[in-house]
Amino acid sequence: MDRIAVLVPCYNEAKTVEKVVKDFLRVLPGCKVYVYDNNSTDGTAELAKAAGAIVRHEFRQGKGNVIRRMFREIDAECYVMVDGDDTYPAECAPQLIAPVLEKQADMVVGDRLSSTYFTENKRPFHNFGNSLVRSSINAIFHSDIKDVMTGYRAFNYQFVKSFPVLSKGFEIETEMTIHAIDKNMYVENVVIDYRDRTEGSVSKLNTYSDGFRVLRTVGRLFRSYKPLGYFGLIAGILFVLAIGFVVPVLVSYIHTGLVRRFPTLIACGFAAVAGLQSLFAGLILHTMRQKDRQDFEARLIALSEDCKRKLAESKDA
Repeated sequence: MDRIAVLVPCYNEAKTVEKVVKDFLRVLPGCKVYVYDNNSTDGTAELAKAAGAIVRHEFRQGKGNVIRRMFREIDAECYVMVDGDDTYPAECAPQLIAPVLEKQADMVVGDRLSSTYFTENKRPFHNFGNSLVRSSINAIFHSDIKDVMTGYRAFNYQFVKSFPVLSKGFEIETEMTIHAIDKNMYVENVVIDYRDRTEGSVSKLNTYSDGFRVLRTVGRLFRSYKPLGYFGLIAGILFVLAIGFVVPVLVSYIHTGLVRRFPTLIACGFAAVAGLQSLFAGLILHTMRQKDRQDFEARLIALSEDCKRKLAESKDA
């Protein structure tokens, strides 16, 4: 079991991966740097291996698929996840690691948005998207995460081994953040520097398609993690529509004794019934979520014991 494992998912990062590997080996003496190559065609894997990294491969395309493979295969007391594009300085890694090793933090978020991100990043829609996602998640989940989509994070063993990776692509960071918030994990924000990509290095993130995918993920996780709020919101909308359209029908009936708009009355009835169904669905799913959280806490206890056992074994070896 490693003490510190640096996880570097890579797809065509030949221009920067060698520097990233060497920087982390220099800043974190004794760490293991794992580069997982995701079907690169520019020699990324060879350069990473020559720089001193342990190179492995994930053949299913997408950052989420790479992270899933990493989390399954690597055991460490502390994990550092960083992109291979050299936009995150290795010098900030000790600040991310310290809360995990010294304060038992579950996840430490490298906060770009509070430092140089908006001046360094030359893509305005990326800036807007980051702010929109952060505001949405903090409002929906009542949290105070400073940077939802940062690729620079540190984790402990329990987080990595209990996190169910469902995303395939760049929405993985959003999924991590919401998972930590929902499970009441100890999350810290550490302000880090951010620098734009070096000349010739191309971002794999598509502003529009990946942006919509991230927003869709937020909606999906809102439904999964807060079903009462999600279905309660739908129920409230349906009730408001039903009441809003039925009032004129009732007023007309009071004055004339006639129902002049039967289709409207019937539609309002169906909307009210659908609202009740949505409300009860939310209540049932909310109860199931409470049971799931209890089971998750029991699993964390087991993972904590497993981590202690592996640490003892690695020290004996």
